[in-house]
Order: sequence, then C-alpha cells, then structure tokens
Amino acid sequence: MSNLKYILVTGGVISGVGKGVISSSFGTILKCCGIEVTSIKIDPYINLDAGTFSPYEHGEVYVLDDGGEVDLDLGNYERFLDITLHRDNNVTTGKIYQMVIDRERRGDYLGKTVQVVPHVTDAIQEWVERVAQVPVSGSGKIPEVCIIELGGTIGDIESMAFVEAFRQFQFRVKRENFCVAHVSLIPQPRSTGEHKTKPTQSSVRELRGLGLSPDIIVCRSEKPIDQSVKDKISNFCHVAPDQVICIPDLSSIYKVPIFMETHGIVEYLNDRLKLGISPMPPARKFMKQWIELSDKIENLRNEVNIALIGKYTRLEDSYTSITKALQHAANSLGYKVNIKFIDSSKLEKAMLAEDPVVYHEAWHELCKTDGVIVPGGFGRRGVEGKIEACRWCRQNNKPFLGICLGFQTAVIEFSRNVLKLENANSSECDELVEHPVIIDMPEHNPGQLGGTMRLGKRTTVFKDSAALSKIKRLYGKRNTIEERHRHRYEVNPVYIKDIEEAGLKFVGVDKDAERMEIFELENHPYYVAVQFHPEYLSRPMAPSPPFVGLILASKDKLKSYLARGCKLSPREHSDYDDTDEEDECSDDKENVKTHESDSSSAYSSSGVL
Repeated sequence: MSNLKYILVTGGVISGVGKGVISSSFGTILKCCGIEVTSIKIDPYINLDAGTFSPYEHGEVYVLDDGGEVDLDLGNYERFLDITLHRDNNVTTGKIYQMVIDRERRGDYLGKTVQVVPHVTDAIQEWVERVAQVPVSGSGKIPEVCIIELGGTIGDIESMAFVEAFRQFQFRVKRENFCVAHVSLIPQPRSTGEHKTKPTQSSVRELRGLGLSPDIIVCRSEKPIDQSVKDKISNFCHVAPDQVICIPDLSSIYKVPIFMETHGIVEYLNDRLKLGISPMPPARKFMKQWIELSDKIENLRNEVNIALIGKYTRLEDSYTSITKALQHAANSLGYKVNIKFIDSSKLEKAMLAEDPVVYHEAWHELCKTDGVIVPGGFGRRGVEGKIEACRWCRQNNKPFLGICLGFQTAVIEFSRNVLKLENANSSECDELVEHPVIIDMPEHNPGQLGGTMRLGKRTTVFKDSAALSKIKRLYGKRNTIEERHRHRYEVNPVYIKDIEEAGLKFVGVDKDAERMEIFELENHPYYVAVQFHPEYLSRPMAPSPPFVGLILASKDKLKSYLARGCKLSPREHSDYDDTDEEDECSDDKENVKTHESDSSSAYSSSGVL
C-alpha cells in the first residue's frame, strides 16, 4: 500500500453514542484482514490530558505504557486491537494550543498573526500525520490505516477547529485515502414506537455543511431498525443503502465487529480506500477468534458475583477497565460475572448513624457476593468504608483483590487491627497522623497535580521468598513482571518489617526493592493487593492474572487450578461445569512445576499472550 489511509469517525445527535467501540471495531476488522492499524482519539477539551479529571467527568482515566493519562476510549482501542498506544495518540485542544503558543514564542511564525486558520488547523493535521506513522507495537511496521475518533458531537463549538482541519486534510491526503464514518442515534419515542431519522438527517446535513461528507453512516439504536428506515436514511443523507449500517444494542461489545463485518464493511472499505485485500477472506475464518469469544460469552451457564467497593459508583464508566478485566477473567474461566457496585461511604460507621437502612443494605449486598475488589481512587472520602471492607474480607476468608488505593487501605486496616496501631492511616487522609503507614512519595510535587504521579509501566520483582505465592504462580512463575502505575502514595518503609512479621507478606517490590508492589496474606484463600493497575493490560484473549485469581478463589477453584499448573480441569474446559468436585490434587502437589507455555494465564512483559 503506497499511501497511509485514514478513517475519521464522527458522532451526531448525542455524545456517548458508542463511537469508541465503533472505531475499535473498524480497526479489529481490518486487523483481522492483515492490515496494520493504529488509532487516534481527539478530545476537544482544553485540558492537556485527562489526568486531573474527576471520574464523574469523563469516566476513568486510562494510563498508557509511557505514563500518558488519556481518555478511556484508548483503552477500548488497546483491548480490541491488542496494540500499545502512546500519549500522543490522544489529542486535546490544550495540547494543540500549547504547541502553537510554544512555536509563537520561539518566533517560528516570523511575526505573523497567529490564527485558528491556518496555524491551529495546520498543527492538528501535522500532529495526526506524525502520530499515524509511528510503527505499530509488536510488529514494528508502519501502520497502513489510522482510525481517528473525533470526540463530542458535530456542531459543538469546541470541535470546530478539528472539523475544519479535517476538511482541509481530506484534500491534503487525497480522497482515495480518506473516509468519514458518522455515528448517529436513531431514537424511538415510546409515544409513537417508530424510529425517527430526522435527528440523523440534521446531523449529517450539518456535517456536510462544514465540508465533510460521510461515506458510512452507522445508526445506533436500542432495538433493530427495519429496512424502510435504513432506506430513508440512505435517501435523505445522500449515501447508498449499503453504506448505512444499523447497529442495535447487542449482548456483548465483542459482537459489534462481527455484526459490522456481516454487513459488508470489509468489501466497502477495501473498495473505497483501495486496501488491496484479495481474495476476500471468509468471515468465519478471518474473524475466528472473535466469533469464538462471542459464542463462548453467549453460552456461559454459570455465574460469579463480585462486589466492587468504590468511591465513584454513580458512574460505572469510572471503573471501565476494572469491569472489562473482571469480564475477561470470568469469561476465560467459563463464568458470567455479575458486578455489584457498592459506594464505600455507605459501609462506614458514620452512615449507621446517618441512615441505618442504607448502611445495612450496603453490608447485605456485600455479604451476598462471592468475592470483593477494592479499586483505586483519590482523597479521603469513602476511605474508611474501604478499610471496613478490607477488614471484613480478611476476617471472613472472603476472596479479595485490592488495587492501588485498595492496596493502601488494606495495609492501613492490617496495621490498625493486627498490629494494634489504632491511629494508623495515610498521610493523604490525615497529614498529622500518629502512624503514617502510607506516605507521600519523595518525588511527588505538591504544587502541581497534573502529571506528577508515578505513572506508566514499571517493573515489579518477585522476592526469592515468594516462590510459592499464589500471585507469582498466576503470573506464570515469572521473576519480574511489568504493569502500569498511577499513584503518588506508597507504604512507609518504617512499618514494613512489623507488617510482614505479622503475616502480610510483600511478595513483589520495585527494581530497587524500596517500594512495595504486591502483598499476599498468609493462611487466606485469596487476599492479594497490588499497588499497580493490572486492569490496564487485561485483554479479551489474555486476562490479567490477579483477576483470574480472584474469580477462581471466589468459586473455590484456585487451589486445584494452581495445583494443576494453572490449568482448568478437563470437565471445566469442556462445559464450564460449576458443580462441586473432589479436589484431585493433594496439598503436597501444589509444588507442581508451572509451564508458562501451557498456562491459560501465561503473561508476557507486554501484557499479552
């Protein structure tokens, strides 16, 4: 292929219509055809990155290998395409304006008046072209197709500069190398029961008025859309019927690329962008792994219930990567996971006095679950509730996984109730605390919040004494692993010896053995916590080991799984049977050698199989 191809994905009518999944699905389909693909997400906000956002603003903050704090849609791209992206793959208005202003200060514009057109629009085009040509991780090849998702909806004042930039860009790279896919909502008012196309017509009309004509219109709806509605959209939006794809809500997002492929998207893109895919592969063959995954999820017969004790539970997108990682792990083991979001503040004793009904309901929900996960977060609100959840899991042998703040709250709980340091706490919650078992890292810059944490991929080293630890065996008995971090507090070294002597073992540390990365509680089915964020490297085909351990322990399968060398029993493999079985392996067989190549959770340094 002589020229790099670009697919611009825009949205209409409302935000949150599913552009991220649609963009990821375009990439998945092309990658299955042997095309090298990369992705760019454009966010029109003025923030330099997503690092200082509350999760209630845009959902979770996703962290990349290089420490980039970006929009959660880049998580979709990485999970679907199984590639590693970089901070420059997320473009914001703030980044563009900062670059333009820096150039102006250096005198690069030679005294010209700096304006949106041409200076800002040129900067956008240059950024896109530069990032699109960065070699794809793994293969090292230059991408053949770059998929660009423009955040927000067409008509937003914030995105006007980007729309104008792409109006120019289509001529810069030539029409045969540039394609526009417009994703729009087709509402169905209850009063009429009919699908209404007028909002989409208006959205397309506005897009065309701004100089971009959609080649593909992806219609999103709750229920399937009949052919007459599709024909109407084709007629009024000036596209052929085969260029209109109607995607209703599906039972799994992993069905979306399969659904799109069955509607001829490969044939159309191959012809429109001259991709050179020949001969056209049968769908069942080239999308085999996605079809098998979708079929497996559809036929799951057993369930596992996991409680997520969070601070931002009013918006489930705040924990997107966590929920995906739980699904990846559960699905790979033959379970459908039911996640119960519990606001940690409702578990606090203060809530008992304020609203006893809410307090007891929250604890009742927690007690009904098979396992518990306590994820990350910032600030003091809800921390005491997380500490109470950690205590309950430790004392009642409930499978537990702590992540980031969850790691820290478990250390606080253990220090208070086992070491009897009644006032133990984090300096984040109490600067004058008597026993600061969690402290601010030395390199943290308290004068600036954005980009000052310990960010990105870091190496964790398993201690020699951790040879038989559950978590090390789940990682395939590797001596070192690499996971992504996002934190500015750590375990206070002063208390480490006392904590370990009491039974909470820090089995993983950083390369300098100064920072505690993983702990595991002795004599507990599964009480594990990590300072890093393993959810960021979880993939549909390669689930994250700590999550695999939580799911197995929640169904009382972990012991036998480890004894078999991290393999499911033949019966579990064949039909995902969840009936009680006699453990075939005695305790002395737990030392069986683990062969990484055979392990269903074999884990490479890049986080993929």
